[in-house]
Amino acid sequence: MTSCHLIIHGKVQGVFYRDWTIATARSLGLAGWVRNLSDGTVEAHLEGEPQAIERMIAAMHDGPPHARVDRIVSRDAESAGLTGFVRR
Repeated sequence: MTSCHLIIHGKVQGVFYRDWTIATARSLGLAGWVRNLSDGTVEAHLEGEPQAIERMIAAMHDGPPHARVDRIVSRDAESAGLTGFVRR
């Protein structure tokens, strides 16, 4: 198991990016959370198998149909022992 913290930049608020993230993360068996930040970015914490996290980050570069992801800043994070994936 591994964990990472992400900041997603681009047109990612008001385009169902959080809902899409929750559904996609759950389908990959990941735990964690996602939330909007006041600067227009989206923040996420992912926990799970390294391959599933890699697949999630790759998918997050596209996101839902109306999103435009300019870049994703990722860093390793400590596991919080989360279960499930939620919106904060």
